Amino acid sequence: MGELRTIHFVSLGCAKNRVDTEVMLGVSDLSGFEVVPDPAEAEVIVINTCGFIGPAKEESIETILEMSAHKQSGSCDKLVVAGCLSQRYPEELASELPEVDHFLGSSDMLKLGRVLSGTRERMLVGNPAQYTMRADDPRVLTGQTHRAYVKIAEGCNRECSFCAIPSFRGKQRSRTIADLVREAELLAAAGVVELNLISQDTIAYGRDLPKRESLAELLAALGDVDGIRWVRAHYLYPEKLTDSLIEVFSQHDKVLPYIDMPLQHASDAMLQAMRRGHGGERMYKVVERLRRAIPDLVFRTTFIVGHPGETQNDFDELRSFVEWAEFDHVGVFLYSPEDGTRSAEMDGLVDQAVAEARREELMSIQKPISRERLELRVGTALDVLVEGVSDESEWLLQGRWWGQAPEVDGTVYLANGTARTGEIRRVLVTDAADYDLMADFIDAPGGRDAPPDAKDPRPLKVKLRTLT
Repeated sequence: MGELRTIHFVSLGCAKNRVDTEVMLGVSDLSGFEVVPDPAEAEVIVINTCGFIGPAKEESIETILEMSAHKQSGSCDKLVVAGCLSQRYPEELASELPEVDHFLGSSDMLKLGRVLSGTRERMLVGNPAQYTMRADDPRVLTGQTHRAYVKIAEGCNRECSFCAIPSFRGKQRSRTIADLVREAELLAAAGVVELNLISQDTIAYGRDLPKRESLAELLAALGDVDGIRWVRAHYLYPEKLTDSLIEVFSQHDKVLPYIDMPLQHASDAMLQAMRRGHGGERMYKVVERLRRAIPDLVFRTTFIVGHPGETQNDFDELRSFVEWAEFDHVGVFLYSPEDGTRSAEMDGLVDQAVAEARREELMSIQKPISRERLELRVGTALDVLVEGVSDESEWLLQGRWWGQAPEVDGTVYLANGTARTGEIRRVLVTDAADYDLMADFIDAPGGRDAPPDAKDPRPLKVKLRTLT
């Protein structure tokens, strides 16, 4: 066929997978390949799979089979499967998917260069512990280039009973602050203004490093990088909330007072079964402490329903907790039994219909809470990161205020004026819906605080498919 020159990528799963795909895009760019949006035109197709839970694994397999058809009907000469699924089940996939030419694991992004240079090795799945991303790794951002995910660590040392990730992502491996600052500088030079920090266990950042660097130190260092306007931390485990960490969230101008903390449940029995290392009382104390310590806090969390042994009383405790805490953003996931986890061996599996009903009930409780929280913003001024023309109407722009993380939270619809994508502009909030805001531009620049004559936006009250 001649030299391979066109390549198509499919990225499935979480934001961490997205970063891995962006590294492989960088590798393909250095190898002289052109990314094409149509897989039928690609000589190489790369699928970065997710192997976290059952539905994600099914989607990965379906995508592999879908893309493999292009080996007969399109230009595809090499089909490459990378990521968590191939890391988790390398031999099984190699046996059952003869149409796949090469397998890469969850930490083998740089090995794509060997594939593109013509290696004949089919199985290239390595030991995930042998690789951690570095600032000088090639990377091409996908989507909007004014924001970026920054993977601060790989792997996880937790032993949550429902989670298989440590078995195929390995133990925690943190990057140094110096390396992450270097990456932030490179991203800022490329026009990025918002950093979204991700890892499997963000609050444990740095504990594995010789100098025991801390998340608080990292947040402050990234916030000090010229050109970076917003720094957001995702996936904080609810433990060891040091005073220094809370101080950074509450005091640093560029570190957003946005806490993303997957709490998973509120029942003592369920938290014990999940091996979370704490009970439900701690959940109340964590929420109360953060609300009181961080002015204008925005709190996002996630829960799991249907875990083996979850009784109606357990669920009632969770429901009461959600009603009390009044979170800004909530996600609810159905339990999925996973090979090799302790939960998969437990008795008392909850009927799927019951679990789904519990999920719907929690979300129905959360919806009016979300709207109430957003209605507190009406009449206040906010900074909004403009993201382009609205999906709803060509006559509107849309963006996100700092209390909305990309791709998981809502939107701010901007009804007047013009702005460039990537600008952070001051707006006046005019209306609120269940998850979104409406706003008008304000010409005067300013910080993220409400104007002096506006009502208090947050009175203290303690009560993810395919990237191409």
